[in-house]
Amino acid sequence: MKIYKIRKNDKVIVTAGKDKGKVGRVLKLFPKKDRILVEKVNMVKRHTKANPYAKTPGGIVEKESPLHISNVALLCDSCAKPTRVGYKVTEDGKKVRFCKKCNQDIDKG
Repeated sequence: MKIYKIRKNDKVIVTAGKDKGKVGRVLKLFPKKDRILVEKVNMVKRHTKANPYAKTPGGIVEKESPLHISNVALLCDSCAKPTRVGYKVTEDGKKVRFCKKCNQDIDKG
C-alpha cells in the first residue's frame, strides 16, 4: 500500500488543470489509482435515471470527480501557503507531519 503525505480532511490547493488555484478539503483517497477526491473541485455532470426503489429522482447531477494526487499541494494552516511536507519524531515518540516553509506541525495532537 502506498503512503501519501496528504490525508483525508486536509486542506489542499489545486496546482494544475482547469481548476488551478481552487482550495478544497480532501474527501477520499484512491491509493491504487494515485487519485484524490477534493470537495467542490473538478465538478462533472452525470445524467442519472430515476430509481423509485431507492427514491432517487432522475436528472442531471453535478458531483466531484477524482484528480491526480500530483496536481494538488497541501495548504499549511499556520502560514496559509501551499507547502511540501516533512516528517519528524517528537519527544514522546510520535511521528508528525510538518510544513517545510514555516516548520510548524501540521498534525494537531
